[in-house]
Amino acid sequence: MFRRASTIYRRLRDLSVLGRSPWRHQSRSAPERALQYAVGQKIHGFTVTEVTAVPDLFLTAVKLSHDSTGARYLHAARDDKNNLFSVQFRTTPMDSTGVPHILEHTVLCGSERFPCRDPFFKMLNRSLSTFMNAFTASDYTMYPFSTLNAKDFQNLLSVYLDAVFFPCLRELDFWQEGWRLENEDPQDSSSPLVFKGVVFNEMKGAFSDNERVYGQHLQNKLLPDHTYAVVSGGEPLAIPDLTWEQLREFHRIHYHPSNARFFTYGDLPLEQHLKQIDEEALVRFQRTEPDTAVPAQKPWTTPREDHVTCSPDAMAPDPTKQNTLCVSYLLGDVTDVFESFVLSLLSSLMISGPNSPFYRSLIEPKIGSDFSSVVGYDGSTRQASFSIGLQGMSEADTERVKHIISDTIDDIITKGFEEERIEALLHKIEIQMKHQSSSFGLSLASYIASCWNHDGDPVQLLRISENVSLFRQKLLENPQLLQEKVQHYFKDNPHRLTLSMAPEEDYQQKQTEEEEAKLKHKIQQLSEDDRQQIYQKGLELLSVQSAVQDASCLPALKVSDIEPTIQHTPVQMGSAGGVPVQYCEQPTNGMVYFRALSSINTLPEDLKPYVPLFCSIITRMGCGQMDYRQQSQQMELRTGGMSVSPQVLPENTDMDMYEQGVLLTSSCLERNLPEMFNLWSEIFNSPHFDDEERLRVLVMMSAQELSNGISYSGHMYALSRAARSLTPAADLQETLSGMDQVKFMKRLAESSDLASVLRKLPRIKRHLLNPENMRCAVNATPQKMSTAAAETERFMGNVAGTRKERKAVRPHVTEKALNPLAAPGSSATRKLITEPNFQPCQMKTFYQMPFPVNFVSECVRTVPFIHQDYASLSILARLMTAKFLHGEIREKGGAYGGGARMGGGGVFSFYSYRDPNSMATLAAFRRGVDWARSGSFSQQDVDEAKLSVFSAVDAPVAPSAKGMGMFLSGVSDEMKQQHRERLFAVTHSSLVDVANRYLGLGQQTCAAAILGPENAAISNDPSWVVK
Repeated sequence: MFRRASTIYRRLRDLSVLGRSPWRHQSRSAPERALQYAVGQKIHGFTVTEVTAVPDLFLTAVKLSHDSTGARYLHAARDDKNNLFSVQFRTTPMDSTGVPHILEHTVLCGSERFPCRDPFFKMLNRSLSTFMNAFTASDYTMYPFSTLNAKDFQNLLSVYLDAVFFPCLRELDFWQEGWRLENEDPQDSSSPLVFKGVVFNEMKGAFSDNERVYGQHLQNKLLPDHTYAVVSGGEPLAIPDLTWEQLREFHRIHYHPSNARFFTYGDLPLEQHLKQIDEEALVRFQRTEPDTAVPAQKPWTTPREDHVTCSPDAMAPDPTKQNTLCVSYLLGDVTDVFESFVLSLLSSLMISGPNSPFYRSLIEPKIGSDFSSVVGYDGSTRQASFSIGLQGMSEADTERVKHIISDTIDDIITKGFEEERIEALLHKIEIQMKHQSSSFGLSLASYIASCWNHDGDPVQLLRISENVSLFRQKLLENPQLLQEKVQHYFKDNPHRLTLSMAPEEDYQQKQTEEEEAKLKHKIQQLSEDDRQQIYQKGLELLSVQSAVQDASCLPALKVSDIEPTIQHTPVQMGSAGGVPVQYCEQPTNGMVYFRALSSINTLPEDLKPYVPLFCSIITRMGCGQMDYRQQSQQMELRTGGMSVSPQVLPENTDMDMYEQGVLLTSSCLERNLPEMFNLWSEIFNSPHFDDEERLRVLVMMSAQELSNGISYSGHMYALSRAARSLTPAADLQETLSGMDQVKFMKRLAESSDLASVLRKLPRIKRHLLNPENMRCAVNATPQKMSTAAAETERFMGNVAGTRKERKAVRPHVTEKALNPLAAPGSSATRKLITEPNFQPCQMKTFYQMPFPVNFVSECVRTVPFIHQDYASLSILARLMTAKFLHGEIREKGGAYGGGARMGGGGVFSFYSYRDPNSMATLAAFRRGVDWARSGSFSQQDVDEAKLSVFSAVDAPVAPSAKGMGMFLSGVSDEMKQQHRERLFAVTHSSLVDVANRYLGLGQQTCAAAILGPENAAISNDPSWVVK
């Protein structure tokens, strides 16, 4: 998977901590055990070089070096059962053939000890991993996994070590994963030759995203002297220049322990990790001196300007304003941890929220729709950068925007920043350190990756409180500190790039023509023998892809390794001001989490499409005595965020019933509970709906964000569209979050008069923010729960004036207890919409998009969660994905991804992602059903599918999210246990049975949707609705 690394500040946002339970005592915790190591101590071929307690994050960091290879190692010992391993290599390509990215894919296709094809994907079904993946960044490649099971950790570690250090790197795997010339129909030598390959198609899809195009060009042109001048993921037209021999040589140089950084995290013993890593891999290597370091970019003496083009955006909020302009500044080395910390804070002060100077000067004048896709501090390269600009702007405003950026920098140098804004930002960091994430180890690995990659000190990065204290001290000593940084890094910095981007009407056509020219050139060089060899190799690859794989060499857990029962999550029901409240005591590390679900049953139908917009603006327009700037400031100073989101919650027992509402979510430090609820009270009692100019800014930003997301999440839009004709819940979901909503927001953004929208907002508010139709949930520590309950009661008293009984719009509403097993009257109720006359219908929809790849989906209406067949269908989806669809759609078809899934609403879905095919993929879905109905799979296959499903079912849940299944959907622990037992009970025959009864043609209603390029076959088929 190719990614551009996140900025330090964004990664800090994900660095959420699982604090130790204050009431759970252990004889010795993992951090305490790790403190016993001594500098200089020898352990299994490694020497300890540093042992540091990091109390902020409840961990002990142990740094080691491997004696014979020099491999670097960091262990973060912490009382977290979700243990993580990662190995990263500094990979610095000097061309855009995508060699590190294709290598990342190919090393996972078989290795010395595990020579079967695709052990990585096979291990997804032989383990209980909570995470397995690999990433190619601009200058490193990382291979992380995490699991709660100690035996599983050792199994996965063996597979990962063998994959990266001793891969097979077979030529056929290179052809499949990278690129190849092959007959369009591999079994017909007379069919035309075309380019194929998983990475080739992935990157074609990636470069259909204009944000991605811009970000790539910006990095290439700001840092033009070394590896950052090329596309590490692969530029589609350069990928076919890579040879198999070059791939193998890149591995030899870069995938050596002397160029590796190992990271482990969690509560498992360090000694076992070191022993296994040394014995299974490092003992076979000697130290080398890899020449992979990235030199500092030579600074420019004068600023530069450049221009690039992109594809027009059919969904742009304003079709006449599709230009982007951004100024990017080269900053200091990311290994200077404190300077990077200060610059990251400075970036947030400059661009984050409506109080920031660049928001005021660039966003509020409505010159563009939003900040440029690359904005703020970026620490993903050896030297960091800061970028500021606009997207969705007119070309005529280019000079104006440049002047505004320059003037704003002058203004910051003159005025500096308000002390309250700095405090709000430091409060946000405190929240981020307190908040608990279920994947902390992975966040940690990503957070330290870039700095460590360039030989910075990863432990220093973790000492966040020290950096905050030092920052406060420096600011006290020199109140001009931040202005001086702005003067130095922005005003006086000649190494800055102004990059503009404009749509080109025939951009996609030019890309197609360039690919055709490349293909023609390749073909012209072929002799008749070459053509015959290509045909034979194509048949050979097809034969290998179609052969039944023997995976017996791979380690595997057994179904008996799965815990038979779930961990119980106790919740208590109470009420506050007559509103039901669920209380869940959890080790939240000094945080309180509040949610409220408010029904929208009484909302008139014509206002429904406006609900997502209402949700996005209700906390951003001002309230009470505060304008929107003051409101934003108070939210940052007193809370960890306040948001509202639409919810469509299918009923667990009936496909034609659902709950509809909006979810209010917020969190705060325990000391700020009264202030958090005061802010909600003001939003309920006196929200501001009088500023049309503010509304227009928010509408444009929302529409731009939705438009930008299509190329990245096209499969989700296809799934949503296909499902809409199958269940009433899916139909509403499409209205609120599918392509319908994208088009609705585009129309609003194009409207010259938003006064009518403004008038609708108070009407919507009266229905949505009504305590009569609410239930609440609070997660907090036992010590603070009574305080939280009292504050919730006070909040309900404060908003009692907004409470009013209103009649539901739909005639059929069924009231059910949230927990059907609770004593009568002791549970909250769900007011469910019933659609007795809903008729599922078959519908096929095609959206023509300016993409070179497709997103394909087919959905089938099956059964709700509580039905006995739901478990079998869940296992079947995983089985079909692993044993049939992956091979057909990805390996043979060349799509980046594809498979089947069973949705909570009872819709069984097939999908593909960044797929060069469309109709062929729909045919593969049907063949997958035939395969399942024939029972052509073994008991081992069934057991592996169960392991895969249970790894998702048992994924760790953060304390903040405990009890949410019950609160939102009425899924009790007892229901979860019943579902668990049904999963265990699934058999070979029950899988064949549900495949026949639900997925066979004509058995159940199915629907399809495709987002993709022009498609003649679909255009000529009257059964398709073309959008």
